[in-house]
Amino acid sequence: MVLPGKPRKIAPPPSLTAIKKLDPKEGKSAVQSLVKGLRVLETFSSAAEEMTLTEISTASGFDAGTTFRMVNTLADAGYLVRIPDSTRFRLSLKVLELGFNAIAHTDLRALVRPLLQSLVDQVNEAASFAVLEGGDVLYIERVRAGFTRIGADIRIGTTIHAPITSIGRTILAFLPEHQLERALSIPPRHSIATVPVPDRATLDRMLDSIRQDGYLVGESAITADLRLLAVPVIGPDGWATGAISVVAPSVHSTDEDLKARVLAPMQEIAHQIALAQEAIGTTSIGT
Repeated sequence: MVLPGKPRKIAPPPSLTAIKKLDPKEGKSAVQSLVKGLRVLETFSSAAEEMTLTEISTASGFDAGTTFRMVNTLADAGYLVRIPDSTRFRLSLKVLELGFNAIAHTDLRALVRPLLQSLVDQVNEAASFAVLEGGDVLYIERVRAGFTRIGADIRIGTTIHAPITSIGRTILAFLPEHQLERALSIPPRHSIATVPVPDRATLDRMLDSIRQDGYLVGESAITADLRLLAVPVIGPDGWATGAISVVAPSVHSTDEDLKARVLAPMQEIAHQIALAQEAIGTTSIGT
């Protein structure tokens, strides 16, 4: 079973300096204003954190009129900041957020994979790690047990509507109220016809049960004949920053058996992932 929705590749983006190689006159797909705007942003560096219009014009190679339009457009959009009581500009934190958002999942995968592999080695069952993105869960890493694939074809980068997945419900259960409401208000990118979305009253009961237990265990919400246990990854503020899950064939495990075998090592790995997220600064849920 291949889940709907094209998995998104999670990889570091090319440097913006590569744009310098692009001739805006080559090809109809080149958007000249966008390329010029990015070149203006690239003129700022640790050696030139603040610049005047004249300095930006010189560094970018654009004439004064083009520089004026680009700089003011970027400032209005929040990517440049005018320094009070001066004619100088600097990059805003909004630019930093773009870079951090692009690399965060890649850095996180590098830290999470050996932790998940350690868990799989201990319990001999497949394990996954996912985070919330909007109203969906985004699978960041997945490690199989041996060479056997069981269940749905959930690949790295797959997104699924959070309320219909066990791992998604586990994340939702440990969100602050305003983030939970926002996540549930966002329409799913894709739907799975065979898996209905629970109504709000039913979902609330599910989330209450998960909060009381501290985990979710039971039949997979998506794939028949699979039993799943999901544990939240809790950040320093006490709220979920993601979740991990372990799946096993139902014929081999009852809920109690699965819990007895995998809950303790899962909780330890979840704690280690939380520490890794904190270390690289990715402890917020993307809603």
